[in-house]
Amino acid sequence: MEQTKQQIERFLKKIAQKFPTTEAPTTITDIHLRVSQFSGDLMAFNDEGEEITRCVVEEWIENNDNNFNENVTALLRAEALNLKDIIDGFGIMKPYSLVLEDEEGEDIAELYVADDDTIIAGDELLPGLEEDLDEFLKKLLP
Repeated sequence: MEQTKQQIERFLKKIAQKFPTTEAPTTITDIHLRVSQFSGDLMAFNDEGEEITRCVVEEWIENNDNNFNENVTALLRAEALNLKDIIDGFGIMKPYSLVLEDEEGEDIAELYVADDDTIIAGDELLPGLEEDLDEFLKKLLP
């Protein structure tokens, strides 16, 4: 598992190298990630379907787990959050997304949305935010 996390981290950093941080980014694209449950390939593409980078995740080769997509989604999302500063620094006009797709290019999950004011990771906007805001308002407005 640790090796898989390191491979994903290197993979995301390779994407960052292809889109270095600039003052005025001109690139407009989302990053589409595809995972092969058979070969273990993890690939990144731009909106035009051009390959950005790829790697092989040993642990995923011929993985027959029925929850493969859910597990991969959770792992990629967690690693994207761990590398938030790098991903938010891609030289791509905001907002942009990291989207997980199946091998046919159909969307499985939105992993991460980079925007100046909002971070969306998963289906819920910053889990716990509502409770934190309620607590803040209670203290602010006695």
